[in-house]
Amino acid sequence: MNDPATPAEALRRSLAGLLDGLPPKQAAQAVDRLIANYRGATPTDAPILRDRADVAAYAAYRMPATFEAVHSALEAFADAVPGWTPGSHTDLGGGTGAATWAVTATWDGTRPVTVLDWAEPALALGKELATANPALQQASWRRARIGAALTLDDTDLLTVSYVLNELTAPDRTALVDAAAAAAQAVVIVEAGTPAGYTRVIEARDRLIAAGFHIAAPCPHSAGCPIVPGEDWCHFSARVSRSSLHRQVKGGSLPYEDEKFSYVAAARFPVAPAPNRVVRKPQIRKGQVLLDLCQTEPSLSRTTVTKRHGDLYKAARDADWGDPWPPPHTSQP
Repeated sequence: MNDPATPAEALRRSLAGLLDGLPPKQAAQAVDRLIANYRGATPTDAPILRDRADVAAYAAYRMPATFEAVHSALEAFADAVPGWTPGSHTDLGGGTGAATWAVTATWDGTRPVTVLDWAEPALALGKELATANPALQQASWRRARIGAALTLDDTDLLTVSYVLNELTAPDRTALVDAAAAAAQAVVIVEAGTPAGYTRVIEARDRLIAAGFHIAAPCPHSAGCPIVPGEDWCHFSARVSRSSLHRQVKGGSLPYEDEKFSYVAAARFPVAPAPNRVVRKPQIRKGQVLLDLCQTEPSLSRTTVTKRHGDLYKAARDADWGDPWPPPHTSQP
C-alpha cells in the first residue's frame, strides 16, 4: 500500500490505547469469558460480544491473531488467482473487522466494503478502528442476524472468519449456501482444531456442490484425502504481540502462533498450487522432509536432499502452508 505504515502496523497502533481506562480485572474477566465461548462446543444464538468492555478485550485478545490467519489464507488465495482483484468485499460476522484489514493488506486499492455482524458494540469499535486505515474509510458497518434468515447482496469477495463455530448446524449450512449464492469468491477461516477443520470441510463440500473451484489450500477440488478422525488439516501464522496484547493474554513472549483451518474458493478459474506443505518441514542433516497434499489427491512425504541443489535451499526455507515446489522450480 502507499501508506508508509502497513495495515498490520496501523492495526497494532490503533489497538495500543484500546484498554485505557478499563480496569485490568474487568479486561481479564472479559478475556476469560471470551476464551470459554470461543473454545466451547455449544453454539450461541446471542452475540458473544455484549458491551464496550467485551469488545475492547476481544479486539486486544483476538484481532492480531485473526488478522494474521485471514491474511495467510488470502495470500494463498491471491497466489491462485493472479491478476484478480476484488472489486467489492463483504465480511460476514466480521465483528471489529480484522478480515477487512487483512484484505487491504493483500490487495492494493479501495473497494466497497460491507461488514455484517449482530453485535452493535463490535461494529461501533470496528468503525472506530477503521479510521486508521485509508482503504476502509468508506466501509459500511451494518447490524445483521447471522443465520438462516440472512440475505446478502452480490459481492466479489466474501470472508467468514471464526464465525461457523458460533452457529448451529442448520445456520452454518444456510450461511455457506447464502455466501455461495452471493459471492464470486469465498474465503472461510476457522480455528485449527479437529472441530474447526470439520466445519471447514463441510463448507468446502457445499461450495464445490454450488459450482466453486477450490483455490487453496487444497491442490484440487476432489475429496480431502485425510481420514476423518485420524488427522486434520490446519496451518500456522506467526503473530507479533504488542505489550498490550501480552498483558491481556497473560504471556511474555513477543509472538505467538495462531493455528487455523481454511478454504478459499471461486466461481471463476483458479490455479491452485500443485502441492501444499501440510506439516512443519523437518530439517535434518543434508535433507528436508516435506509432508505434502498433492493434486491426485493424496498425502505423501517427499525428501529433498543436497543433491537437489537450489530445490534443497528452497526446501530449507519452506514454511508450513507453502505451495511446493516454489514457482519456477521443478519437483525432485
